[in-house]
Amino acid sequence: MIVIIGTGAGGGILARELAEDGEDVTVLEKGPYINSKDAFNYYDKYSNDVDLLTTTCIGGSTIVSMSNMVRALESELLDYGIDLTGEYEYVENLIGVHPLDDSHIGKGTEAFLDAGHELGLQTLKMPKAINEEKCIQCGKCAFGCPVDAKFSGKDFVDEAVEYGATLICEADVKEVLVENNNVCGVKYVKNNREEFIKADKVILSAGAIGSALILRKSGILNAGEEIFFDPFVTVGGFLKDIGFNTEVQMAGLVIGDNFVLSPHFSSFIRDNIDDSATDKDILSIMVKTFDECKGRVTDDGDVIKINTINDIRYLAEGAATAGFILQKAGVDPKTIGSTVYRGAHPGGTAKIGEIVNSNLETNIGNLFVCDASVLPVSPGKPPILTILALSKRLADYLKK
Repeated sequence: MIVIIGTGAGGGILARELAEDGEDVTVLEKGPYINSKDAFNYYDKYSNDVDLLTTTCIGGSTIVSMSNMVRALESELLDYGIDLTGEYEYVENLIGVHPLDDSHIGKGTEAFLDAGHELGLQTLKMPKAINEEKCIQCGKCAFGCPVDAKFSGKDFVDEAVEYGATLICEADVKEVLVENNNVCGVKYVKNNREEFIKADKVILSAGAIGSALILRKSGILNAGEEIFFDPFVTVGGFLKDIGFNTEVQMAGLVIGDNFVLSPHFSSFIRDNIDDSATDKDILSIMVKTFDECKGRVTDDGDVIKINTINDIRYLAEGAATAGFILQKAGVDPKTIGSTVYRGAHPGGTAKIGEIVNSNLETNIGNLFVCDASVLPVSPGKPPILTILALSKRLADYLKK
């Protein structure tokens, strides 16, 4: 019996690959099974000091992601003997990764791409896993797709169940049970009752925070002593009737040395403009950078984050560049402002080379971790494709 904990980018594809191969698989998900369109109701709340975007429901944070699919940390992972070339190709074909069709590039994204190109920046369309035939261009990607046009881990979990896997939702895993330094089962709570399930192998894919807490309770006490997440702000301003709010979000990309930029709507930008502005008059850009992994997860599951000088410097550099792009695109420079600092894509709480080896196994036999926890450094880019590739690699290893 293989027990997989979590249904996001890591757990979903692991369940699919292993169940398709005939393995006896049980998937435990802390959150409920929901329709994708309702995902915005399941964002998590951390301490008042940290605004971190994660969700607890089927599909994990993939269900509210923009379905951005870029390769990340290729050279860094090679240092640990991990070459994902074949796995990247497999996953990209499986979920149909491609730059968004021109039919789904709106005026706001086109203005972003043209302005970036004119300024001499490295500008391209964002690779995505979106089915344009289903996509209705509503701009609600971050709320959960109302027509299931974009990939999420939920897709793979549904396939895994079709292949014979067992899915148990609203199962709050408390601990991995260990005997003679090997896993033997999992303890979880469902409907206020403590339940146990036997397991020969356990894979933690509960996210950087969830996996760290389970590892600690299972005896790996140094999990979660560090954490990174991609710091980001959204910078934007007034551009009459641009209509960017209903476009596919983050369909373009500018790559800087220390940051990435992507067009991303935020209604909070309207607070910086007079009352005449509506959502359709806003053009805005997400500024995202990597951080230096200073922070930790508390035993209560809160996140304490420390920002270094470089973290702030890189974010400021990206915000200034976003301002130049916006002005070149026609935004009134007197209206340009920013949202508050936030974070996305937490990881690094169970790093390769520290908590897990190159096969993602801990020092407890047959206990594996496969989610953003294992990433050795902050990618500063969307990590979903990298996690999917690592999960494919782990699935193939376990099949052997």
